[in-house]
Amino acid sequence: MRVERSSDRGQALPLVVLLLGVGLMAVLLVVHVGNQVSQQAQAQTAADAAALAGAAEGRLAALQMAEINGGVLEVFDANGASVQVVVSIGTAHAEARAVRWVRWIDPE
Repeated sequence: MRVERSSDRGQALPLVVLLLGVGLMAVLLVVHVGNQVSQQAQAQTAADAAALAGAAEGRLAALQMAEINGGVLEVFDANGASVQVVVSIGTAHAEARAVRWVRWIDPE
């Protein structure tokens, strides 16, 4: 005589599919955040370089340095020897400041 039991076969499949979906979402989130962090770092590098170039040689040099580093110069504000720039790359924006410091040497 054979006794019928309820079958538990296939019960793990929905759980495995759910776990794979959650894992895929986690991987996509990590990739997205990594791209954002990378863009922010690139924007900061471009802003730093543009600020230094702008303090040394003016707006055109800052614009060129931002473009060389893959960025767009959004703001250039020169106030005496001080320069402030904002550079964007994609959705990331970065700000940097530089001051031109001239050291006078007495000819005596």
